[in-house]
Parts: sequence; C-alpha cells; structure tokens
Amino acid sequence: MNYAYPEVLVDTEFVAKHPPNDSLKLVEVDYDPENGYRKGHVSGATLIWWKRDINDPVTRDIIDKKQFEALMSRNGIKSDTEVILYGDFNNWFAAFVFWVFKYYGHKNVKIMNGGRKKWEIEKKPYTTDEPQVSSTTYVAQPPDEGLRAYLFDVRRALDKNDTVLVDVRSPKEFTGEITAPPEYPMEHAQRGGHIPGANNIPWATAVNDADGTFKTVDELKQNYVPKGVTPDKDVICYCRIGERSSHSWFVLKYLLGYPQVRNYDGSWTEWGNMIGNPVEK
Repeated sequence: MNYAYPEVLVDTEFVAKHPPNDSLKLVEVDYDPENGYRKGHVSGATLIWWKRDINDPVTRDIIDKKQFEALMSRNGIKSDTEVILYGDFNNWFAAFVFWVFKYYGHKNVKIMNGGRKKWEIEKKPYTTDEPQVSSTTYVAQPPDEGLRAYLFDVRRALDKNDTVLVDVRSPKEFTGEITAPPEYPMEHAQRGGHIPGANNIPWATAVNDADGTFKTVDELKQNYVPKGVTPDKDVICYCRIGERSSHSWFVLKYLLGYPQVRNYDGSWTEWGNMIGNPVEK
C-alpha cells in the first residue's frame, strides 16, 4: 500500500499465524467487552477495556504514567514487547489505545487492519478462554505532549493560518443536527455544531466499507489534500470523546506520514460544554 510507516499495520493472516509469546502480545481493545471479548476473542489475546482501563476513574482524562505502567504490567507487556492491538467499532478504541501507547513512548505497537470486523468476515476462530499472564515491571517514557492537543491549543489555532482542524464526526454531528452518534448516545454536549473553521472529514472515509481495512494512500490523500489538510500544516483532529479522532490521527501520521498531527481528545464533549467557546453550525 506504500504507507509512510507500513510496519504499524499487520493483517489478519499474520495474527492467525503468529500466536502471542514472551516477546509478542496481542490485545483486544473494546468499548463493549460484553458483546466483544467476553463472547469470543482471538486466541491468546488479553483485554483492555477502554472505559475502565484507559480513562482515569475520577478526572476526565486518560490514565497517567503510573496507571499506564500498571496496565502494561497486568497485560504482561515489557517496554520492548511487540504489541498488536485490535478491537470493536472499526478499531476506534484500538486506535485510541495506540495513541496512548505512543504518548507514553512505547515504540513497537501495531494495529490489526480491519479489527474484529475483518476477522469475523473471514470466519477465523474465536475462543472464550482467557490467557494466563505473567505480570511484568513496565517503565514508561514521559508523556510526548507533541501528540496531544489541549483546549488552549485549539483556541490558539483559531487564529493561525498554519493550523488546520479536522472534525472526523459524521456530517449530522458536524452541522449540529445531532450531538452524538447513534451507536452510543452517551456524553452529549450542551451545544451542537463544530469548532469554527474546522473541516469535516469523517473517520469512515478512511476505511473500506466491506471489511474495515484502511484505504490506499492515493485514496486517503484525496480525502484530505483537497480540503487543505496538507503535510505542511499543523493538524489537530477531534471528534466527540477522542476515539474516532485517534483513528484519523493514526491515518494522517502513520499511513500518510504527516509530520505534525495532534489528537484533541477533549474533543466536542469538552468544547461544546465550555462557557464562552465559539460554535459554528
């Protein structure tokens, strides 16, 4: 596919032929593990439950460095382990966890192209057996803040010509007709609409409908370049809670090789609820 960093993707055949071992770990990332991992998963895969394991239980934030280290240790992951992530919802939450891995400096992490969707289309086997995991002592790197955008970054971006905002939500969310996707209607914002000046390039335009795999480089470029989302810009992606924007962040940074791409994980749930923030419809 001539992706900028093809090593960040593996296909389902690779996963089927390379069971987890001491140096290779397979992790399923689910928004809804009861209808995913618990009903059946790829043999040897451990579970990261996005809501429980990646989000701080008190503050609306991702887990901190110590919490990430504990999570890695529970999953039997070392700092030099090759980790393959896959999950439900077209790998939305797997992409979010990939972003968190990179945020804390884990180098060898990949995504199974197509996630659960492609595995199931191919009728590859699942198991309900959970693997026995030997815990490790994981040491993370300091957070790489260059991968993350905060509210003040986005506010500053409104007046900068060299920064472009990419709203990856559905067109109806972008216009303000709805404030949450129908798949899971929680965490509404007080206002509908989008951040002023943002480009609406839905995450789904980056994948093939049939199996959830990523489109070719040429197809992906046609998604972004005509709308002014070019490699010379500072790109900030956002959605509603940060998972779909992680998916587009992955596409822009690792498949197209854009040098400066950040994920605004506060996204519309933060922006649309903040007093004084401007909104367009």
